[in-house]
Amino acid sequence: MGSESYDQIAIFAVVAQERSFTRAAAKLNMSQPALSRSMRQLEERLGVRLLARTTRSVSPTEAGEQLLRVVAPRFEEIDSELVQLSEFRDKPAGKLRLTAGEHSANTVLQPVLAKLLPEHPDLHIEIIVDYGFTDIVAEGFDAGVRLGEQVAKDMIAVRIGPDLRMAVVASPDYFTRYPKPKLPRDLTQHNCINMRLPTYGGVYVWEFEKKGQEVNVRVEGQLVFNTLGLRLDAVLQGLGLAYMLEDVVQPYIDDGRLVRVLADWCEPFSGYHLYYPSRRQSSPAFTLLRDALRYAQ
Repeated sequence: MGSESYDQIAIFAVVAQERSFTRAAAKLNMSQPALSRSMRQLEERLGVRLLARTTRSVSPTEAGEQLLRVVAPRFEEIDSELVQLSEFRDKPAGKLRLTAGEHSANTVLQPVLAKLLPEHPDLHIEIIVDYGFTDIVAEGFDAGVRLGEQVAKDMIAVRIGPDLRMAVVASPDYFTRYPKPKLPRDLTQHNCINMRLPTYGGVYVWEFEKKGQEVNVRVEGQLVFNTLGLRLDAVLQGLGLAYMLEDVVQPYIDDGRLVRVLADWCEPFSGYHLYYPSRRQSSPAFTLLRDALRYAQ
């Protein structure tokens, strides 16, 4: 079997894993017609149909599944060896893909990268902002950033930030029209600015804790957003109460543009962690980034 066939088998493995010509073509940086042609040539050469195609999807046939079971682990071994070969380079280099939430990208990743990247011009970082529980292996990420309590047990987790704390805030103008809540349950009588997160399967439930007593409140209001910035703008405009990370709203509390309530019900919780598969072979580039992000308590 020639080198062209090996290339086509590698392409087949990506198509079978992605179950989409579109996603596979994007991942391989090749056109869909060229990818489809390569798959037809491989099937003709082997005399076996490897992919079942419909107008909306593509999936491996029984023969394709068998081939994938054989070749996928070998390609992973090759990738691992190539990563280890990169250790012979004098300088960390290459591309790393990370998934992170908006807040962690802004407050943890960006400050570190601002110092790291100018010193390492051959290092390239791609950050995808996503609030979901991303399968970093299936999605092709080198690592992800999530709260410590959200990291799966089979992942290696490295702490990269301090404990965090939430804050319930509203504008002074809002509190001229509505009384300040004394207890979490009082929030059900207020116009609250909600956040929709895929990690929670819908609108986020506000979580409170005081001396071991946990209270979750499903609040109502006129506004629902899926970004931090829009919620901040809305609460500053006096459109309701917001439940936000303390470090985001503290400057506005300090200058009087926001008023905090229920502070005694907002206890600290575990901050951000970098997580990655336990079987991952660390390249010099990844090791450099991980060590730069590591939080020194």
